[in-house]
Amino acid sequence: MIFKKQRNNKNGEEIKQDNFSPIESMKRGTKNSIRRWKFMVWTLLMLIALSASGYGALSYASTPSFCANCHEITPQLATYEASAHNQIKCTQCHIKLGGKNQLLHKIDGIRNVYTHITAPPGTIVPTVTVSNENCEQCHSKKRLVSATGDLIVNHEGHITEGIPCVTCHSGVVHAKVVERGISDTSSYTFWTTENTKKLIEDKNVKPNMGTCIDCHEKVNLGKKPWTDPKYILPGTNDGISKNAYNNDDSPEARAGVLERTLPDNKQKLIFEAISGQEKEAKLSMECMTCHREINTPKNHDNKAWQQNHGDSAVKELEQCLNCHKDSLWIKTLEKQHIKTLLSEKDTESVNKDWSVAIEETRGNYFCSICHANRPQNHLDRNDWLYNTHRLESSTPEERKGCFVCHDNEKPLKNETNAPSDVYCDFCHEGLFQGEAVKRNS
Repeated sequence: MIFKKQRNNKNGEEIKQDNFSPIESMKRGTKNSIRRWKFMVWTLLMLIALSASGYGALSYASTPSFCANCHEITPQLATYEASAHNQIKCTQCHIKLGGKNQLLHKIDGIRNVYTHITAPPGTIVPTVTVSNENCEQCHSKKRLVSATGDLIVNHEGHITEGIPCVTCHSGVVHAKVVERGISDTSSYTFWTTENTKKLIEDKNVKPNMGTCIDCHEKVNLGKKPWTDPKYILPGTNDGISKNAYNNDDSPEARAGVLERTLPDNKQKLIFEAISGQEKEAKLSMECMTCHREINTPKNHDNKAWQQNHGDSAVKELEQCLNCHKDSLWIKTLEKQHIKTLLSEKDTESVNKDWSVAIEETRGNYFCSICHANRPQNHLDRNDWLYNTHRLESSTPEERKGCFVCHDNEKPLKNETNAPSDVYCDFCHEGLFQGEAVKRNS
């Protein structure tokens, strides 16, 4: 039996068709079915291959190896590899949890790659804080935490208050390289494995005391500074620079600039807060609140201590600097220079010498701001010049203390950091040659 298919065109005219036997029709149908299956299989395989390659690319983009391809991330990579977090991926901290955040980050990553190729940034500055949820993937809220050294830290209280982990622990992986100013393009070649260990330093990984003080001070004023991401994120270093003042100004004017730049002289502010703090303050600023083994030295109780602490400062300068160093009291770290850090000795000891003590006090804001003001026994000019000054500076040994605040010779422009602009040669020209400390250029 022969089957004939009939079809008509638009005008109703019959279109001639081939005649097919049932067997031939079945064969043709089978071939078409096979073709369709082949197409579907190949399409499926292509989709699987594309998905696998895409997943592989995305997975690789989440690894430190991928981050290492960008030279501008060199300081961050070096500190990461030397940290206790070097067994986890960068993305486990730097991408918030959830598939949506992962996808958005990958899209943003395309922009970063484009920027890297067209206009690489000089310094990588984070714009998003690490969330507590990321930290809690590994660190339990219920974990018993013991602060190192003699510190007393109410860890549970901070968590209950909702304070983000990175408010205190911002340097735990990258040692605050952005804030310290040692992560720009000029630093890349210095970040070798050997140098990294020296550049990190334990004090930059742990919270500095200034972070605690700044936050506690704001809490006592009724604020919650940690709610503002800008408070947590590092800047490209807005800290006080040692050259912040104009060298044409008098030392007194420079001291005034420093007082304004280091709001109210942070150490002085804290000491005043300790001595006059109201009992109902939410957070006590006393040293014993956070330290188990710390007390004010007994010699500080002497009423004349402020006037006569010079001899003790020479003999115990290292102990003095354990407290009286502005970098310890200020949240924002001072800008550092990577070459200087690498040239410093691993262990530095301070010599018990007047010239060393004088140079240290001149470079220490807490000391120099006070030294720029006349001591109590200098206030009566006539009595000081004709009696005390004449009687108490007659020998080289007695005159050592004068050079804490004064230069011997007339200082050249940009060549002194003495707290006072009064110099000995103005009245005693050439009498005390060789007695003054070496000038700081």
